[in-house]
Amino acid sequence: MKSSQRAKVIVIPCSGIGKPLGSVSREAVYELIENARRQVTDTICLALLIRGDKEALQVVQNNKCITIDGCPMQCAKKNLEHVSGNLVASYRAVDVLKKHRNLKPKSVTFLDQDGKKLAVALAAEVATKVDEILGR
Repeated sequence: MKSSQRAKVIVIPCSGIGKPLGSVSREAVYELIENARRQVTDTICLALLIRGDKEALQVVQNNKCITIDGCPMQCAKKNLEHVSGNLVASYRAVDVLKKHRNLKPKSVTFLDQDGKKLAVALAAEVATKVDEILGR
């Protein structure tokens, strides 16, 4: 995100590579920034924060941030806190799965229909929080 752009809520997914709920968290972020709240959200690569990328650090310190983790380890949340990011909310895909037990993703490589539906449900929860943050 360019510093000249108006401030957006930054939504950061976990890396969770090889784990279905990690894929759900990333897909939820894509749903949010590309569709559900396109004009008011953006994302940044978690690896850039971990590496200490100066521009990425500025973005998370100067904008309100939400993390979405796939599992209870909450790596995205912990790493954002570690770099003093402006964390205003955090979500876990595993918690949304508890509300939608019929939507258990079965594939790791590509999300199946249940995984995609779970990601949309998670994105909808986060979209409500984005609206709250922005006073909508």
